Amino acid sequence: MNNKSKARVIAFYLPQFHPIPENDKWWGKGFTEWTNVGKAQSLFRGHYQPRVPADLGYYDLRMPEVREAQAEMAREAGVEGFMYWHYWFGNGKRILERPFNEVLASGKPDFPFCLGWANHSWSRRTWNSSAHNSKDVDLIIQTYPGDEDIINHFYTVLPAFQDKRYITVDNKPMFIVYEPLALPNPNHFMDIWNGLAQKNGLSGVHFVAVAAGGVDRYEKIIEIKFDAIIPTNQWLAELKVKGKYSKLVENKLRRYFPRFLPLDTYKYSKIIKNFYTEYDKLDNSYPCVVPNWDRSPRAGRRSVIYVDSTPELFEEHLTDALKIVSNKEPEHRILFLRSWNEWAEGNYVEPDLKFGKGYLNVLKKLLKG
Repeated sequence: MNNKSKARVIAFYLPQFHPIPENDKWWGKGFTEWTNVGKAQSLFRGHYQPRVPADLGYYDLRMPEVREAQAEMAREAGVEGFMYWHYWFGNGKRILERPFNEVLASGKPDFPFCLGWANHSWSRRTWNSSAHNSKDVDLIIQTYPGDEDIINHFYTVLPAFQDKRYITVDNKPMFIVYEPLALPNPNHFMDIWNGLAQKNGLSGVHFVAVAAGGVDRYEKIIEIKFDAIIPTNQWLAELKVKGKYSKLVENKLRRYFPRFLPLDTYKYSKIIKNFYTEYDKLDNSYPCVVPNWDRSPRAGRRSVIYVDSTPELFEEHLTDALKIVSNKEPEHRILFLRSWNEWAEGNYVEPDLKFGKGYLNVLKKLLKG
């Protein structure tokens, strides 16, 4: 960690850009995240859909050349590393693990990384907008079978923890948990992993919890005593922009009558002005920066959609984030970029046909300028 660095920017990285047998079975042969992205439709005048990738094209993450190109782009922009989403559903059930496994086994790209456990169930509505027109069906259930599974999970990720590229905080490998309140006993889980880490020559594990939803959830997560939190803040910003009552009522109605309600849209400029809270200023808090948000490729009319995001507005947003972390210890001056390549959520910084490298250039300007 360079003490002169303005921030340690770590980008969420989605591995679902390659076919897998499960997705073939559920959605048809060859389904990947690009399937949703390519068939997305504009839902209103000026709605930026579909989004078309530029420099990297509709890539396949089984190709090492693609992974190298992504790492080079990120490095050039001042991003410290990727946080690969990691799926462990219990009893050894994994999915989408091939791209990261190849990164780990090959030693390439030589670019820092860490893991984030996406510990949530998958249903028909998780990935495919057409499924929102029919009854939801569980595809994979997230389970927590007990201590043996916790131990097996640790030893599965241990080779990654021991890799020289693995991102550390306070000399401990950083591990992110997406749904911290879903763990049956979070402190027990962390105690087991910390003990195993020390047994295997590590100083422990730096556990970071994603904090989503309202302030009450933030408080519950803080009480669990994770080493740090990532306040995602989008729900809170949307409440401020729309008004709490309107947001909550519309949210309930939209679940059942999406065709009869106006779309849940927000100006990106208003979201970023209402984005950060006192929770982001905590010493053990790693704020997010969000280039945009539009889940309509996955969820259709039920989506939250931010409109009119531009690289110039993103620069304002990132500037605010850098100010928040500027007084923190250099080691903890961490920002999470949400995300590197969540194309079907509209939150990505990879080049597209509309903005090119605009968002990457903002990162480079503010992080390396």
